Amino acid sequence: MPKAKVNGVEVEFDPGMTVLQVAELAGEEIPRFCYHERLSIAGNCRMCLVEVKPGPPKPQASCALPAADNQEIFTNTPMVKKAREGVMEFLLINHPLDCPICDQGGECDLQDQSVAYGKGASRYGENKRAVEEKYLGPTIKTFMTRCIQCTRCVRFTTEVAGVTEMGMISRGEGAEITSYLEQAVTSELSGNVNDLCPVGALTHKPWSFNYRPWELTKTETIDVHDALGAHIRIDNRGPAVLRALPRLKEDVNEEWLTDKSRYAVDGLSRKRLDRPYVRKGGKLEPVSWDEALTAVAGKLNTTPKNKIGVIAGDLVDAETMKAAKDLFYAMGVTNLDCRQDGAKVGPVTQSTPRESWLFNSGIAGIENADAILIVGSDLRFEASLINTRIRKTWLRNAVQVGVIGQAVDLTYDYTHVGVGPKALKDFKKNAFRDVMKNAQRPAILVGSGAVAGDDGAAVLREVAEIADACGVVKDGWNGFNIVHAAASRVAGLDLGFVPVGEAIDATAMLKGAVDTLVLLGADEFDASGLDKTFVVYIGSHGDKGAATADVILPGAAYTEKSGIYTNLEGRVQIAERCVFPKGEAKEDWAILRALSDKVGQTLPYDSLAQLREKLITDHPVFGRIDVKPATRTFDLKAVGAKGDIKDRVFMSPIVDFYMTNPIARASVAMAECSAARGAHLKAAAE
Repeated sequence: MPKAKVNGVEVEFDPGMTVLQVAELAGEEIPRFCYHERLSIAGNCRMCLVEVKPGPPKPQASCALPAADNQEIFTNTPMVKKAREGVMEFLLINHPLDCPICDQGGECDLQDQSVAYGKGASRYGENKRAVEEKYLGPTIKTFMTRCIQCTRCVRFTTEVAGVTEMGMISRGEGAEITSYLEQAVTSELSGNVNDLCPVGALTHKPWSFNYRPWELTKTETIDVHDALGAHIRIDNRGPAVLRALPRLKEDVNEEWLTDKSRYAVDGLSRKRLDRPYVRKGGKLEPVSWDEALTAVAGKLNTTPKNKIGVIAGDLVDAETMKAAKDLFYAMGVTNLDCRQDGAKVGPVTQSTPRESWLFNSGIAGIENADAILIVGSDLRFEASLINTRIRKTWLRNAVQVGVIGQAVDLTYDYTHVGVGPKALKDFKKNAFRDVMKNAQRPAILVGSGAVAGDDGAAVLREVAEIADACGVVKDGWNGFNIVHAAASRVAGLDLGFVPVGEAIDATAMLKGAVDTLVLLGADEFDASGLDKTFVVYIGSHGDKGAATADVILPGAAYTEKSGIYTNLEGRVQIAERCVFPKGEAKEDWAILRALSDKVGQTLPYDSLAQLREKLITDHPVFGRIDVKPATRTFDLKAVGAKGDIKDRVFMSPIVDFYMTNPIARASVAMAECSAARGAHLKAAAE
C-alpha cells in the first residue's frame, strides 16, 4: 500500500484516496464546506487548502487532489493558515450578520469554522449582496443571501435523490442556486438538503423559528414510518416533539431520511386520543379506564371465541403483539393477523423458513446485486432509501433493473418487463430472463402490490419459481427479498401473529366475519364491512380505526414508549421513549395487561422488562439486537402456494406517500407536502 506523511506522521492509504481523506486517516481535521463523503467532488469552497510536497509552492484544495506515494502533506503551516483565513474572509464578505435569528445558529458549519479558522475581523466595507428568495417547496425555507454556492444541495438532488430540479445560474458575484422554472423540489428526500447546507441558506420550513438547538432534549431512537427502521434522533422540548433528524447508520439509512419520517412529527401532537371512550346511543362518550375495560371484557367474554378477531396495525411494537397473542391465545382466540393489507406473506407452518418473508440481501447488500427484478413495488415510495442505493449502483453501471408492475418513476432506467401475472408466466421468454440468469448476484424484490389479495400466495410461488430458475438463492448469496412497507410486519410474522388452522385472516375479519374485532393501531382498511361488528380500538390517534370503534382505549405513539421493531431485513431494533403519553393514554402492552385481569386470563408479566424476557425466551430472534441475520440459503419451494392467479396490474398500495399512517395524516407538514405533490402531478398531466 502507498504511504504518505501528514505533518510528519506516516500513514498507509488505499490507492485512489484524496489528500483530504489521507489527512483524516492521520487524525488531522480539514475544514470544508462543499466536500461531502457521499457526493461528487466539486472543489468550490477552497476551504480545505493544504500544502503538499513535492508540488507547486502554493496551497492546494485537498478534496480534489489525489494522494500519491511518498507525498508530504502539511495542514498547519503559516501558508495554509493564511490561505484559510483569506478564503473565510471571502466567504463572509456577503454573508449577512443574522446568526441570532438564523435557525442554523448553534449547528452551523460556517459559525464553527469562522471561529476556528477565520481572522476575527473584516476588511470589507462595501454593501453586501442580496439575493431573492426562492420557492423550493413545503420543506425547504430559503435565505439565499446566506448561500456560499457550495452546490451540496444541487449534487444531492441530482445524484442521490435523482431529480434534476436544482442548479446554479449566472457567474461570479451574480451566481446563485435556484430550482429550474422556479418549481418546488419534488423529491421525497428533499429535507436532506437542509441538513447538508452548511450555512443556513436552506433550513427546515416546517420547523422554522420554533426552537433553538440548545433548548432541546435529544433521544436516539428508530423511525417507524416505513419498514427500513432508519436510525433517527428525536428532539423534544418538554412534552412536545419538535423534530426528527437522521443518525448515521451505514447498513440501514446511511445518513439520509425521507421527508415523511422527518417532518410528520407535528402529527404526534394533533388528533390525539388522550382518554378512553365508549359508544353510547351512537355517540362516543369519555369514560373512566375501569368502565372502558369492563365494557371490552364483557363483550369478549360473551362472544364465541371463533367470532373474535385481532388485527395489528403498521406501527405496533413487538411487545404489544406478544401481549396480545398471549392474551387471546389464552382465551382460545386464534383469529390474529398483522397483515391488514391482505398480503399473503409469512409463516404457513412451523417449518416455514424465516427467509421467506425477509429482505435477505440486506439494505446495504442490495448494492452488490448486478441484476434486479422488481415485482409489484413502487420502490421509490415503499422503501425510498433502498431505491437510493439501487440508483447509486445504477450510476456506476453496475446493475440492470427490470420491473413487473405499474410503470413508475424510480429515478433510474429500467426494463419494463410487464404489468402483472402474465409477465411472470411468460418470463422465461423475456430477454430480461437472460440478464438474471447470467448475473453473478441476481436479486428479486417483491412488493405487496403483487402479494396482496386472494391470489397473493400463488403469485409469490410464481416469483419463487423464477428465483429458483435464475439462481437468486445460492451459496454465499440470497437475493430473494420481500419489500414490506409496515414497521410492525416482520416482528408480527416472527411472532406468528397470523391465522393458523381454521382461523380467518384480516381480509375476512374486515368483511364482517367476526362479531368482535380488536384493532391494535390498525387504520389502513375499508371500514364498510364493519357496520355490525363490535370494534375495540387501541391506538394513539383519532383516525379511521377510532371512528369505527365502539370502545377506544388510548395508547402511546412510538415516541412515547420503548418498543422493539424488526426492520424488513430482520434486524431487531429498539425505539426508545422520548416523551410521555398524552393525557390518560397508556402504553399498549400495559392496556392489554390490564384487560387480561378483567377477562380472567392474567398475563404473567407486570413490567416491560418481564415482558421482554418472555418475548425473547419464546422467540430468541428478538434477543439479537441490531444484528442483520446471516445470509443463508433456503428452499424456495416453501414460498407461497399453488393456486389460480387472476389477471391484474400489480399496483403499489401507496397512493399518497405522505398520508400512509395516522401520524402522517394528522400532520400539517404532510398535508402541505401532499398538496404540493398533487399540484405537481396535475401540472405534469396537463
